Amino acid sequence: MLINSVKIVVKKSRFIGLLYEVHSINEVKEILEGLKKEHKKARHMPYAYKVSGTAKKSDDKEPSGTAGSPIYNILERKNMDNCLIVVIRYFGGIKLGAGGLIRAYGTAANEVTKNY
Repeated sequence: MLINSVKIVVKKSRFIGLLYEVHSINEVKEILEGLKKEHKKARHMPYAYKVSGTAKKSDDKEPSGTAGSPIYNILERKNMDNCLIVVIRYFGGIKLGAGGLIRAYGTAANEVTKNY
Protein backbone atom coordinates (compact mmCIF):
# COMPACT_ATOMS: atom_id res chain seq x y z
CA MET A 1 0.00 0.00 0.00
CA LEU A 2 1.42 3.39 -1.01
CA ILE A 3 1.87 5.56 2.07
CA ASN A 4 3.55 8.67 0.66
CA SER A 5 5.30 10.13 -2.38
CA VAL A 6 7.56 13.12 -3.02
CA LYS A 7 9.20 14.72 -6.03
CA ILE A 8 12.49 16.58 -6.02
CA VAL A 9 14.60 18.00 -8.85
CA VAL A 10 18.40 18.09 -8.75
CA LYS A 11 20.23 19.57 -11.75
CA LYS A 12 17.33 18.77 -14.09
CA SER A 13 17.03 15.13 -12.93
CA ARG A 14 13.65 14.30 -11.41
CA PHE A 15 13.58 12.01 -8.39
CA ILE A 16 10.28 10.48 -7.29
CA GLY A 17 10.39 8.96 -3.82
CA LEU A 18 7.74 6.36 -2.97
CA LEU A 19 7.10 4.76 0.43
CA TYR A 20 5.09 1.55 0.64
CA GLU A 21 3.92 -0.58 3.53
CA VAL A 22 4.68 -4.20 2.60
CA HIS A 23 4.23 -7.54 4.33
CA SER A 24 5.97 -10.02 2.02
CA ILE A 25 8.79 -10.20 -0.47
CA ASN A 26 6.26 -11.21 -3.14
CA GLU A 27 4.43 -7.94 -2.49
CA VAL A 28 7.72 -6.06 -2.97
CA LYS A 29 8.31 -7.86 -6.28
CA GLU A 30 4.80 -7.04 -7.51
CA ILE A 31 5.22 -3.36 -6.67
CA LEU A 32 8.61 -3.16 -8.40
CA GLU A 33 7.29 -4.92 -11.52
CA GLY A 34 4.33 -2.54 -11.66
CA LEU A 35 6.55 0.52 -11.27
CA LYS A 36 8.87 -0.65 -14.06
CA LYS A 37 5.87 -0.91 -16.39
CA GLU A 38 4.49 2.45 -15.28
CA HIS A 39 7.82 4.33 -15.50
CA LYS A 40 9.33 2.82 -18.65
CA LYS A 41 11.36 5.93 -19.44
CA ALA A 42 12.95 6.18 -16.00
CA ARG A 43 16.73 5.77 -16.08
CA HIS A 44 17.10 4.18 -12.64
CA MET A 45 14.79 2.76 -9.98
CA PRO A 46 16.89 1.93 -6.89
CA TYR A 47 15.15 0.71 -3.77
CA ALA A 48 15.55 -0.68 -0.28
CA TYR A 49 13.19 -2.69 1.87
CA LYS A 50 12.88 -4.39 5.23
CA VAL A 51 10.21 -7.07 5.57
CA SER A 52 9.95 -9.20 8.71
CA GLY A 53 13.68 -9.08 9.36
CA THR A 54 14.72 -9.56 5.72
CA ALA A 55 16.43 -6.58 4.11
CA LYS A 56 17.62 -5.81 0.59
CA LYS A 57 18.85 -2.82 -1.37
CA SER A 58 19.54 -2.21 -5.05
CA ASP A 59 21.46 0.54 -6.86
CA ASP A 60 19.71 -0.35 -10.17
CA LYS A 61 22.77 0.38 -12.34
CA GLU A 62 23.82 3.54 -10.50
CA PRO A 63 27.44 3.41 -9.28
CA SER A 64 27.82 0.97 -6.39
CA GLY A 65 26.74 2.40 -3.04
CA THR A 66 25.30 5.65 -4.42
CA ALA A 67 21.59 4.81 -4.46
CA GLY A 68 20.46 1.72 -2.57
CA SER A 69 22.68 2.39 0.45
CA PRO A 70 21.48 5.94 1.16
CA ILE A 71 17.88 4.72 0.83
CA TYR A 72 18.53 1.74 3.13
CA ASN A 73 20.27 4.00 5.67
CA ILE A 74 17.01 5.94 6.09
CA LEU A 75 15.12 2.70 6.84
CA GLU A 76 17.75 1.79 9.43
CA ARG A 77 18.03 5.24 11.03
CA LYS A 78 14.27 5.53 11.41
CA ASN A 79 13.96 1.90 12.53
CA MET A 80 11.35 1.15 9.86
CA ASP A 81 10.14 -2.40 9.19
CA ASN A 82 7.65 -3.73 6.63
CA CYS A 83 8.54 -0.82 4.38
CA LEU A 84 9.76 -0.41 0.81
CA ILE A 85 11.29 2.83 -0.44
CA VAL A 86 11.73 3.27 -4.18
CA VAL A 87 13.31 6.37 -5.73
CA ILE A 88 12.67 6.70 -9.46
CA ARG A 89 15.15 8.84 -11.41
CA TYR A 90 14.44 10.51 -14.71
CA PHE A 91 17.86 11.66 -15.97
CA GLY A 92 18.05 15.35 -16.76
CA GLY A 93 21.23 15.31 -18.83
CA ILE A 94 23.67 16.44 -16.13
CA LYS A 95 25.79 13.88 -14.28
CA LEU A 96 25.64 14.37 -10.52
CA GLY A 97 28.76 12.48 -9.44
CA ALA A 98 28.85 9.99 -6.58
CA GLY A 99 28.35 12.60 -3.85
CA GLY A 100 25.47 14.22 -5.71
CA LEU A 101 23.75 10.88 -6.22
CA ILE A 102 24.12 9.93 -2.56
CA ARG A 103 22.65 13.28 -1.50
CA ALA A 104 19.79 13.16 -4.02
CA TYR A 105 18.70 9.60 -3.23
CA GLY A 106 19.15 10.15 0.51
CA THR A 107 17.14 13.37 0.40
CA ALA A 108 14.29 11.76 -1.55
CA ALA A 109 14.18 8.82 0.88
CA ASN A 110 14.30 11.12 3.90
CA GLU A 111 11.56 13.40 2.56
CA VAL A 112 9.19 10.55 1.69
CA THR A 113 9.52 9.15 5.23
CA LYS A 114 9.25 12.48 7.08
CA ASN A 115 5.79 11.91 8.55
CA TYR A 116 6.16 8.17 9.05
